[in-house]
Formats: sequence, structure tokens, C-alpha cells
Amino acid sequence: MTDRLPMFPLSTVVFPGVTVPLRVFEDRYRALMHHLLRIEDPAERVFGSVAIREGYEVGDHGAQSLFRVGVRLQLTEVDAHEDGTFDIVAVGRDRIRLDRLERGDLFPVGEVDDLPEPTVSVPAELVHRARATFTAYRQALSEISADPYRGSLPTDPAYLSWVLAACAPLPMAERQQLLEASDAEERLVLVTELLRTELQAMNVITSLPATEVARTRWSPN
Repeated sequence: MTDRLPMFPLSTVVFPGVTVPLRVFEDRYRALMHHLLRIEDPAERVFGSVAIREGYEVGDHGAQSLFRVGVRLQLTEVDAHEDGTFDIVAVGRDRIRLDRLERGDLFPVGEVDDLPEPTVSVPAELVHRARATFTAYRQALSEISADPYRGSLPTDPAYLSWVLAACAPLPMAERQQLLEASDAEERLVLVTELLRTELQAMNVITSLPATEVARTRWSPN
């Protein structure tokens, strides 16, 4: 079913279940925050986000090209400042496909379709291999940088696939590929292969991966 949703394109790929802190200072997205805060039910304070393929979050020209698959986010925390800017926290809820983006009078509005993920039976061996690969990656990375994940890994295959996708320090195109994977099994296979490649590279050159998109704390807009 097609729905109209306020849109906030970002220069990173966001995954369901992931908490996203943002600093909001551009006029159109400040207007979006005011719109959301006027909604009485906090559960209905939602907006969409897709990653920017080409362009920028800020400026008159903004994003020139967008990926089509993104997420619906729920606004969970808001800190309004006297200068009109906001620090917010949003949580990714589910996937969406952007069919059309309009500039809107005050903020961008998209026509989106839900993109539900099918429930599949994931082989236990694949879950074990994915967890083991990420554990090895955490161990290797701990020698040169901070742990990319705190706590114990989830046992649910679908949730595990999203956690590993969010924590994997990969270029945007590969992160987008993980977001667009058809189901948890495909995502776990892909993220395991990508992490094994990172491990092989780290054994040759002890350095941080070139891209750490998931580690950026604040996203300007």
C-alpha cells in the first residue's frame, strides 16, 4: 500500500532496529521536527529516510540522486535549542521503498511502499558462522580500535542480520546491498562474506577499514 511520508535523506544507510542520533539545523528539517512534534501520539511521529547516492544533506541543491530502499524511523527523543535547532534520536522501524519524492511546501514528502521482510528458516550453521566471524572481527579490531558492538549478539537470525549489517564498517554501496537483501538468510550470507574479506585485509595491513559509516555519531543536515 502506497503511503505519503515526510522524508529526511541522509548520507548514510540506516537499518531497522538501529538508533540514529541527528543534529537538525536546516530550515526544511526544522519544519519537519515541528510537524512531528504536533502529532499527539508519539508512536505516529514517523518519517522516512533513504541514503543519498549522489549529493549532500545540506545546501540549496541537496541530494541529486537517492537510493530507493530505505527505512521508516520513529522519533524517540528531542532536545530543542533556543536557536531553533534540534538534537534528536530516531529508531529505524521497518523498510520502505521510495516511489516518488516531492520537495513539499515546508519539507520533502515521499510516496512510499512498505517493504516487509519474509520470515524464513535460517540454517543454524549459517547463524553460528556469522556470529563466529563477527566475534573474530571484533577481536581483531579491538587491538587497534574500539569495539563496534557492546553486549552479547542476538540469537534471533533476523535481528542478528540487522545488527551485523549495522556494525559492519563497509562502503555505502555494500551497506545498501545489505539493506536490500531479500531476507535474513541472504543478509547473513552476504555480511559474513564481507566481514571475512575485512579480516583477510586486516591480517595483511593492520589498519582501520577505509570506511566507517556506521561509526559517525552525528549526521549534519
